Amino acid sequence: MILINLLPHRALARKRRRQAFRLALAGAALGGLLACAGMDLAYRQQIEAQQARNARLASEIEALNARIADIARIAQEIAALRVRQKAVEDLQADRNLPVQLLNQLALQLPEGIYLESVKQAGPTVQIRGVAQSSERVSQLLHRLAGGTPWLSRPELVEVVEVEKGAARAGFSLRLQLLRSGESGPHGDAALRKADAHG
Repeated sequence: MILINLLPHRALARKRRRQAFRLALAGAALGGLLACAGMDLAYRQQIEAQQARNARLASEIEALNARIADIARIAQEIAALRVRQKAVEDLQADRNLPVQLLNQLALQLPEGIYLESVKQAGPTVQIRGVAQSSERVSQLLHRLAGGTPWLSRPELVEVVEVEKGAARAGFSLRLQLLRSGESGPHGDAALRKADAHG
């Protein structure tokens, strides 16, 4: 019977398997390192792209904030211009008020009434006068209440007897003077007529 020693062959096969395992392990490690490096590079590129987008968005936000500030400034200027325009319109409307007041009082004043004073404080007018009777004062109030688009809300403050037993009575009344825009279409027409004559 022939005996064959297989020990060196097995040791050699074991050695080859170890070498193959080591090579596979080194290849796996190298592959893992390459994969990590690739992922790191990809993440860095994504981060840089996102930072570039963030920078662009920040610059656009700054530009929009500047535009918003400009719009707010323009809105303030428009509001200031509207206030000035309203002041000019009020001055224009108030320009003929004293003339209209005296004209309307002359038109609405019944016979037997004499005015002593007419005072205006803003839209409020205070009138003092003397009437032949309290009926004349009532007639004046009635005329002022419905006969003119420039005057409104006449209010009798007081009526006093001038002399004992005399037919004359002193009176005081208060009323409101309207601007042309507040007095309606008749007031506007009257204002245009007054402007044409003035």
